[in-house]
Amino acid sequence: MGTCETCGNQYDKAFEIRSADGGRHVFDSFECAISALAPSCSHCGCRILGHGAESDGRFFCCAHCAQMSGVKGVDDRADGALSRTRPS
Repeated sequence: MGTCETCGNQYDKAFEIRSADGGRHVFDSFECAISALAPSCSHCGCRILGHGAESDGRFFCCAHCAQMSGVKGVDDRADGALSRTRPS
């Protein structure tokens, strides 16, 4: 049985995550793991669950947040095209 480092719950299905720097973390859910380990967007504060974007040591959840923070050259699509579903 492990004890979650985020919420303190003792759970028989707790799991361990080891970070690249050798850190060991025990959680009872992905929600707690994300809360403890995922970086936060420098613009809106949400947790970044995907690749996100990084500029000058700041992390962003999406191109929009990066652009709103003054980052140039970041787009939501690899080919630079805007989504066709967005209104013009």
